[in-house]
Amino acid sequence: MGNASTSMDSIGKRIKALRQQKDWLQSDVAKKLNISVPAFSKIESDITDINISRLREIANIFGVGMTDLLSDNSSPAKEYVDELKKTKEIVEAQDAKINKLQEYIIRLYEELHTLKQGVTNG
Repeated sequence: MGNASTSMDSIGKRIKALRQQKDWLQSDVAKKLNISVPAFSKIESDITDINISRLREIANIFGVGMTDLLSDNSSPAKEYVDELKKTKEIVEAQDAKINKLQEYIIRLYEELHTLKQGVTNG
């Protein structure tokens, strides 16, 4: 069961971080959850396993999704940043191609215009 505990390890830490972001005391959150301060303290220190309904309650109090409490957001964030960088590079490369094509079209148009003038003047 060691595997399950590693993924559950930092739920308490994330809850604590959310509470600190909001400048709330443990007693503020405990009151909202209708539990004692020691009981909430055990949740934050990962001593108490949280059931789904409690997790939903906590997520609602902080205005986040349950998945935000369950997943470690630090690693996906880096993946998203890398993905965005790649996408940005692709867009910039396509942009450069479009600019070259536009220049080419303008050059062709100018050549065509010059040829037409040559024909009408000839």
